[in-house]
Amino acid sequence: MNSPLRILSIATLFPDAVRPTFGLFVEKSLRALAAQPGINLTIVAPVGVPPFPLSLHPRYRALRALPETESWDGLTVHRPRFALVPRYGARFNPGQVARAVLSAVRGQTFDVVDAEFFYPDGPAAMRVADALGLPFSVKARGADISHFGHDPATRAAVLKAADRAAGLLAVSAAMRRDMAAIGIDAGKVAVHYTGIDTGRFHPGDRAAARAALGMGDGPVIATVGALIPRKGQALVIEALPALPGVHYWLAGAGEEDGRYHALAQRHGVADRVHLMGPVANADLPLLYRAADALVMPSVSEGLANAWVEALACGTPIVISEAGGAAELVTSATAGRIVQRTPHAIAAAVQGILAAPPSPAAVAASLNGRFDWDRNGRELADHLRRCAGH
Repeated sequence: MNSPLRILSIATLFPDAVRPTFGLFVEKSLRALAAQPGINLTIVAPVGVPPFPLSLHPRYRALRALPETESWDGLTVHRPRFALVPRYGARFNPGQVARAVLSAVRGQTFDVVDAEFFYPDGPAAMRVADALGLPFSVKARGADISHFGHDPATRAAVLKAADRAAGLLAVSAAMRRDMAAIGIDAGKVAVHYTGIDTGRFHPGDRAAARAALGMGDGPVIATVGALIPRKGQALVIEALPALPGVHYWLAGAGEEDGRYHALAQRHGVADRVHLMGPVANADLPLLYRAADALVMPSVSEGLANAWVEALACGTPIVISEAGGAAELVTSATAGRIVQRTPHAIAAAVQGILAAPPSPAAVAASLNGRFDWDRNGRELADHLRRCAGH
């Protein structure tokens, strides 16, 4: 009988008690990997804490209290600390992460190192793999390439890790093209789609969902994601004057909260803009089902989990030409790909409201491509190839 594949997964994006939705889809993928036969998985989720006195800031005080090792819903997760220099220390993070990981797994033996995000995880995995004499793999998810792959402070480290890796993964074919555009060998990159929990994310009764959320009977559009400029919620607010009677619900928190309130007031649509704050993943199906469309005109994405979740719930999406958009919106049933202007967004929403597709048809547009067991199986096979098993 073949011995188990011993995998060391490094994931700076991973949920914890302070940030329960942080890196949720990394957790789901690693959980699916751990469930595969012949897999022995060790997860290290390093926690960045800045030096004193910045470490006393409320944002970091709770992180300092996290356990160094814990059982996270059945998965053993190591959370070693590494010294984080906010804003200006990105170039130093891979070395700090690598030292934290090596300290956490001292004395253990592995066959392959897996990095679940390209930066700082990828260059950190390269250092850990060098120290342990192992091959390593890195996965690209979105901002790790669109930002860190272009930032002069981090680009060289991204390219070096890509060159040295035994194998690479990307969340979409578009992400693979973005990787090639910065000089990464596309021949080393396999597309690895996310999964979806179809037991939770599936079509349901729209009226019941709206009642549960306290919505009225009028048309509803929604956005799911951090309230940051890159996500483009401001464009949706600016589109609302051309969408009379349409209410806009925003799930998420972030730096633009106050500006969005002011923007809605300025455009006379404050009574139709509803900022919900953070919404737990378990509660998102209700929002997706309640909405006539999910609207996300992002500047950049890999392949947004919210896109897939909304479609699985039978809700069409209105998105910009970002990341893997064209891999999901393959027909008008699934939604529209639009320019990032209020006019284009309003026109797309009007088109969907005028001829709404059936939720069953929208969900069927995914064509079974997004499944967590498949995700875990493909990841296990990829890491076996990297390890030469």
